[in-house]
Amino acid sequence: MTRRTQAKSQSAPTITRSAASALIEAVLATADEISFPVAVAVTDTGGHLKAFERTDDAPFLAAEVAVDKAWTAVSYRVATHVWNSYVTDPHVAPLAHHPRLMAVGGGYPIIESGTVVGGLGVSGGSYEQDRQAAEAALDMLGFDIPA
Repeated sequence: MTRRTQAKSQSAPTITRSAASALIEAVLATADEISFPVAVAVTDTGGHLKAFERTDDAPFLAAEVAVDKAWTAVSYRVATHVWNSYVTDPHVAPLAHHPRLMAVGGGYPIIESGTVVGGLGVSGGSYEQDRQAAEAALDMLGFDIPA
């Protein structure tokens, strides 16, 4: 009988500091262009903060919300606006009470060539503005934009 060796670890790609910074700059530029104050966060694949920035006029709560949007997006690898329909399902609704779960637009998994490498969270404007700035930044840097 031949014994197979089972892998004990795996390599996990994650966003680089320079790509995280570039995403933040792209979000800031778009937010400035469409005129809204913004907080933007980028997390690694484990949901840990990689980069963050907040404009002077952004509400202080936007900072926490941006981080939690990025965390939510990378944790389940779906955009945060998708959670609106998820939490209406009684089988999933209890997750809505998790203190970090953000079921509002502006959070996206950062996807490179089909692989999630981090999370992006944008907060400070309306959910449409947050989504627009996030999608523009992902597009500018060549990341996939999930539905």
